[in-house]
Amino acid sequence: MTASDSKNHWEHVYETKTPDQVSWTQEKPKTSLDFIRSFALGKDARIIDIGGGDSNLADFLLEEGYENITVLDISAKALDRAKQRLGEAAGKVKWIVSDITSFEPAETYDIWHDRAAFHFLTTPEQVSKYIDIAEKNVRGYMILGTFSKNGPAKCSGLNIQQYDELSLSEKFEPSFEKIKCLTEDHTTPFDTIQNFIFCTFKKL
Repeated sequence: MTASDSKNHWEHVYETKTPDQVSWTQEKPKTSLDFIRSFALGKDARIIDIGGGDSNLADFLLEEGYENITVLDISAKALDRAKQRLGEAAGKVKWIVSDITSFEPAETYDIWHDRAAFHFLTTPEQVSKYIDIAEKNVRGYMILGTFSKNGPAKCSGLNIQQYDELSLSEKFEPSFEKIKCLTEDHTTPFDTIQNFIFCTFKKL
C-alpha cells in the first residue's frame, strides 16, 4: 500500500465511521496514562502521540496539566474531529498531519507514545524508517502498544504485524532499553476482545 493509498484509507475511515464504530476507541486510555505518569517528568515534558487520531489521550493529558502535547496522524479528518471535541482547548495542542514514515520533526520529544500505529507498518522499509525517526528524535521515553501474538492479524481491513516482548524489544535495540512490558485485553465498542502488548523503553 502506497502512502497516498494509506492516507485515503484512513481519511475514508474517519469520514464514514463514528468512534463507537471503530475497534480502537477507548473511553479512558488508562494504561498509557499510567506509563506517562510513571516516568515522573514535569508538566512541560514534550509528549507526542503517534497515530493519535481522535483518541482521548490529549484530553486527559491537558486535564492533568501537561502543556506540551503534539498529536500526529495520517488523517486530517481524524485530527479535525479531535479538535472539534476539544473546542478551545485544541489550541493548546500541536496537530501534525503526516505519515509517520515521512515525518520530519521540528523538535525532540521526552515521551513518544504510540498505541496501535506501529503495527500497521508491515514492510522492513517502513519499520526501519520509523525506528530511525524515533532514534533521532526521542530524548527520554517511548511507549509502544501493538497487537500481541494472541491479538488480531488485521485491523480496519489492513494486515498488521503482531509482536511479543522479545520481537518488539529487539526492533529498538541498541538505542532503546526496555523498561517493562505487559499484555492487556482491550474490549472494543462492539464487545470483542483484542490482546495488546505494551512496552516502555528508555532512550540510551
